[in-house]
Amino acid sequence: MADEELEAIRRQRMGELQAKHGDPSSDQQGQQEAKQRETEMRNSILAQVLDQSARARLSNLALVKPDKAKAVENYLIQMARFGQLGGKITEAGLIEILEKVSQQTEKKTTVKVSTL
Repeated sequence: MADEELEAIRRQRMGELQAKHGDPSSDQQGQQEAKQRETEMRNSILAQVLDQSARARLSNLALVKPDKAKAVENYLIQMARFGQLGGKITEAGLIEILEKVSQQTEKKTTVKVSTL
């Protein structure tokens, strides 16, 4: 065997042992990689279902209201996974979805005044 092959086998085995014994640095790195893969997957799905103007509007919303943008993204991804979308969503379509999400998450404030 060549030295390069032996070195590759050693590195692979060392990686397996570190993963098996819970090396904290590799565990943290694994979590970070998983989070990055999830983000890439979300962006890929959103790029497939939104046209450019709708994507820009969603990005602007994420700057101002990140929680609302995340809710809309989750809604769009869920609809895409279940095949409920019939093509790319335009900016007007995204506005309708934003209105639906706003109505669902609308917080009503009531003020009660009591007299002594």
